[in-house]
Amino acid sequence: MNPEKYCEDKTRGSGSSFFYAFLFLSPEKRRAMMALYAFCREVDDIADEIKEKEVAVRKLAFWQEEVGKVFAGNARHPVGMELMWTVAHYPIEKVMLTEMIEGMMMDVMGKPTVTDKDLDLYCYRVAGVVGLMSIAVFGYTQEASKTFALRMGDALQLTNILRDVYEDTKIDRIYLPQQTRAQFQVTDQDIRNGFGDNAETNANLKALLQHYLEKAEQAYQDALAALPSEDRQSLTPSLMMGAIYYAHLAKIKAVDFDVWQHPARLTPLKKIWVAWKAYRYEKKAAKKDLPLRIDF
Repeated sequence: MNPEKYCEDKTRGSGSSFFYAFLFLSPEKRRAMMALYAFCREVDDIADEIKEKEVAVRKLAFWQEEVGKVFAGNARHPVGMELMWTVAHYPIEKVMLTEMIEGMMMDVMGKPTVTDKDLDLYCYRVAGVVGLMSIAVFGYTQEASKTFALRMGDALQLTNILRDVYEDTKIDRIYLPQQTRAQFQVTDQDIRNGFGDNAETNANLKALLQHYLEKAEQAYQDALAALPSEDRQSLTPSLMMGAIYYAHLAKIKAVDFDVWQHPARLTPLKKIWVAWKAYRYEKKAAKKDLPLRIDF
């Protein structure tokens, strides 16, 4: 299969919220982002779908090797071939791709999230570096835009964790740190069970989720505060991604955190509507100097 078509199909078929922001990019930038996202999907699928640890480790090792081949100019996999085109046209650093693999390795090895520092590292590896690669494609001129990308990555990943907190237990993963769960008196089994008949357990669980929702909201605010006005127009796609994920966060609040009974998912139509609203708003903002926002 044509490598470009392979990456487009991989991205489109994933149902990712990112896909809807990619639709508004120029053909060249869309091609680069689909290559990067297809890479993320390849390694993420290994971590999520392969039950045998040894097999998953070998497959991630293949991608470590393939990343080396990308930068040596002799990639073999369709995604690797598209990444060769991408790194030839945009300043993507090798370490960004290898950090992503290391994040997936944390999942494969079943490394527990004990402290907030562990969670911060995981968010950086699986989301922060994606933010840095994204702005490298979108284009930026100010160093502060890296802070914007990293904090937006934190916000998106925390939103993912809250949205998928129940789904993740089905593959034996709990990303909310053990130390913090202990402070809120929430056990692993409480996370697996969700809200039930015990009022005290429910209150503790809700307080824990509220704590991390507030951290996510703060990360969104920090990201917007860090975005330099000089790069606002070029980084509009990042704001569109943020708007779609913020809509997920709003839905989590709307169901009062009970994602066990009410999955906080958005329909494709809702995602593209939010992306379009954010895009239109930023077009007006350029003319009228409107404040940054992602709540649509």
